[in-house]
Amino acid sequence: MRRRRIGLAARLFAAQTLVVLVGVVTASLVAAVVGPAIFRGHLHHAGEISAETGRHVEEAYGSANAVALGVALLCALVAGLAVSAFVARRVAHPIGQLAHIAGEITDGRYEVRAPAPGIGAEFDTVAEAFNTMAGRLQDIETTRRRLLGDLGHEMRTPLATIEAYLDAAEDGIGVDDEDTLTVLRTQTGRLRRLAEDLAAVSLAEERRVDLHTEPVAPAELVGAAVAAAAPRYAAAGVALDAGAAAGLPSVDADPQRLGQVLGNLLDNALRHTPAGGSVTVTADLAGDRLRLRVADTGEGIPAEHLPHVFERFYRADSARDRARGGSGIGLAIVRAIVSAHGGGVSAHSDGPGRGATFTVTLPLAAPR
Repeated sequence: MRRRRIGLAARLFAAQTLVVLVGVVTASLVAAVVGPAIFRGHLHHAGEISAETGRHVEEAYGSANAVALGVALLCALVAGLAVSAFVARRVAHPIGQLAHIAGEITDGRYEVRAPAPGIGAEFDTVAEAFNTMAGRLQDIETTRRRLLGDLGHEMRTPLATIEAYLDAAEDGIGVDDEDTLTVLRTQTGRLRRLAEDLAAVSLAEERRVDLHTEPVAPAELVGAAVAAAAPRYAAAGVALDAGAAAGLPSVDADPQRLGQVLGNLLDNALRHTPAGGSVTVTADLAGDRLRLRVADTGEGIPAEHLPHVFERFYRADSARDRARGGSGIGLAIVRAIVSAHGGGVSAHSDGPGRGATFTVTLPLAAPR
């Protein structure tokens, strides 16, 4: 048979009851053994008294002592047990409530929160930490659902296109002309890029990025990224400018990975900047760190979306971004790679229609 588990309240009550009982027994033994001896000593110093008188005095002392001690110990025992029961229940209730809420979260109800117990800073800290964990789990679940939905959407279009051409081939319709092959290459390339982006962001966020660091000159880094993006910008009618402050110290970094960071930021800026707009890449110092900024004059970002733009698959405007071919992973890769270099990345915008600025900060190379 399974042993019945004893609850925390019962354990606390039993432990505190044991302490009270030990105190009662100890006080009784001390009063019974030590008290009479001390009393006889005082009688001896008081002077000569008859044996009969001494015996009556000792009996009177013993009776009075037993009654007084018994009443006092009984009151102490009742008070101690009452306080023990209250404390045990007061402590056990929030813990039981926390266990119940943990079960709710286990069942997938991430919106539940634990109220502050109000029985001490330590318990309040535990409840706050638990609620923070529940909030993060809720965010992760929201991201997971959005990720699955976005993955389904991202894959549906290219797969439907490929399937349509395969059906046409099975029906004997010629699909081997150059336009058809171009469409198929475009759709398979879209699937390949999605798979590569997913693999890249997973590796980066798990801190398994293979970095090959070396001293990198900021001006060369910015120049290479701008040169690679220039044809796309020219085709879209968006001006691309670059500027690096003179005499910038180098950074210890992987030039390929940082090139990927700037490339993703430039691609993101291009998607959200209409023809006639401009994007500027700059490099300067911010204290003891290198600061790289990509600023555009495009659509801007509403304030409520700024804290989330680096989450994978997060889109401020899902329909518009999908139409433009963004996977929603590029900025997540940026954050992961920059973090692997010991740096940070942030986004700023004054609101819709007022452009956006993405800022990357990196530690400078150690003096050699």
